[in-house]
Amino acid sequence: MPELTSQEQWIDIANKFYKKTNFPNCIGAVDGKHIRCINPRNEGSMFFNYKKYFSIILMGVVDAEYCFTTIDVGAYGREGDSTVFKECPFGRKLYSEELNLPEPVCLPNTTDSPQPFVIVADEAFGLHKNLLRPYPGRGLNDKRKIFNYRLSRARRYVECAFGILANKWRVLHTPILVEPDFTDCIVKACCILHNYVRRRDGYQFEDTLFNNLDDIQNHGNSGARHEGIDVREYFADYFVNAGSVPFQNRFT
Repeated sequence: MPELTSQEQWIDIANKFYKKTNFPNCIGAVDGKHIRCINPRNEGSMFFNYKKYFSIILMGVVDAEYCFTTIDVGAYGREGDSTVFKECPFGRKLYSEELNLPEPVCLPNTTDSPQPFVIVADEAFGLHKNLLRPYPGRGLNDKRKIFNYRLSRARRYVECAFGILANKWRVLHTPILVEPDFTDCIVKACCILHNYVRRRDGYQFEDTLFNNLDDIQNHGNSGARHEGIDVREYFADYFVNAGSVPFQNRFT
């Protein structure tokens, strides 16, 4: 899986996300998926996850064509998505600003306040200037509900990608009966083959209906960074003003 190194590659991904989801400056959607495995000897509960089975975690970032741009495989099932992402190579580069992302640009239909390029995620992840998550809680005002809806339209691409992956390579539907290190290799091979098939054959609409919603974790995170709060608030204001779309008000 080649590493994304040029700003032109990031901009191309962002343009496709905007075209398909109306979410500007989005360079990917990230989530974690639990892959069932057997518990090796002398490992205790390290592989036992909150869903009450043994697993390793596939952490994936996808583009707007349901292809994986980067993956990390092999974290213990008991670990949370946010921790796994921060400790994986891609996450470390994101937080240390080593991904060579393009400079902030103004969102469409605006001429001031350039905004950074961002990855979208669910509530299991920590808020960051380059990683946006939904507003947590209930009783949200209309602006925040619209933001959450607009973010979910982009974030569903990673959920759908996991669903397409598992339904194409059905070994991922059942516990993989080999040692975890070998399981890592199997999962990596499935992801590479997934990208190959998607780029060769494209995708059918029915493929996107197999999103594995059970993998969504709704945990809060009080350690949001101030810059991330400002970026999220700007996007929320943008979506109800210059960046609004006609159908969004059905979800308020």
